[in-house]
Amino acid sequence: MELVTIDDIRAAADRISGAVVRTPLLPCPWADADRPLWLKPENLQPIGAFKLRGAQNAIARLDERSRSRGVVAYSSGNHAQAVAYAARTFGIPAHIVMPDVTPQVKIDNTRGYGAEVVLVSIAERESAALELVEKLGAVLVPPFDHPDVIAGQGTIGLEIAEDLPGVELVLVPVSGGGLSSGIATAVKTLCPGARVVGVEPELAGDARESLRAGTLVDWPIERRARTIADGLRSQLSDLTFAHLRAYLDDIVTVSEDEIRTAMGVLATKGRLVAEPSGAVGLAAYLSRVGDLPRGRTVIVVSGGNVAPSLLADVLGA
Repeated sequence: MELVTIDDIRAAADRISGAVVRTPLLPCPWADADRPLWLKPENLQPIGAFKLRGAQNAIARLDERSRSRGVVAYSSGNHAQAVAYAARTFGIPAHIVMPDVTPQVKIDNTRGYGAEVVLVSIAERESAALELVEKLGAVLVPPFDHPDVIAGQGTIGLEIAEDLPGVELVLVPVSGGGLSSGIATAVKTLCPGARVVGVEPELAGDARESLRAGTLVDWPIERRARTIADGLRSQLSDLTFAHLRAYLDDIVTVSEDEIRTAMGVLATKGRLVAEPSGAVGLAAYLSRVGDLPRGRTVIVVSGGNVAPSLLADVLGA
């Protein structure tokens, strides 16, 4: 299986320059002295999450004829918004299949970017998207299982390596694996002494189990859907699993309470609004001290599209 390379990621960076925000590394003076911490706030992207990088790169890579047919995507929310936003910048139609349990804020935002939203049960989202591709003759833009998407997400790792070449640990959320695949590829290539560790909820810990077993392990969607981190309910693909086996150092898991605590810390100390999926890296930093190497640490805050009622509940706890 051919893996994404640092050259692919550099090409993606050139391709999406100007369409996405080059997010800064924010220092955290409240962090442990022997674990200096920086936050990579991808919640500051125009659509509120890192997914814009992969979607923009994938659509930009299409030839004009393919692009004119429009695009289809399936997503629990952030990839949906990213594809809708990127499609609008290219002036092409987008049809997005979303689970009917998706937070309303993500559905509303996707529609606001001009996409046609189709709501289905969470188990039907992929099959419904494939039916739309067949019906419309459109192009599918997968949420993670595509080299162009992985390369786009990998531009985050490229920026980390450029802005903090002495980084020693990068904590990144893991779901379908596009983000962690791209970041791990870039960081481990450019900063080989650094460790890249994935983080996922205990209630959706299939990627951790898969890496330890050396083969993909299937968790039913009903099992993965228990976590509050709705953006981390997908499973690895063969392509992303191959990248993580090649480049990721480890995966740790965090509890639901630890995720909620981290959301509060990001809001009160980091001054950042993070959705549960975007807070898992800090949850690991705060609660898995003995499981993680010390040293200069970067946490990827992957998104901030959180329902106001959930944020209010977390901050009021």
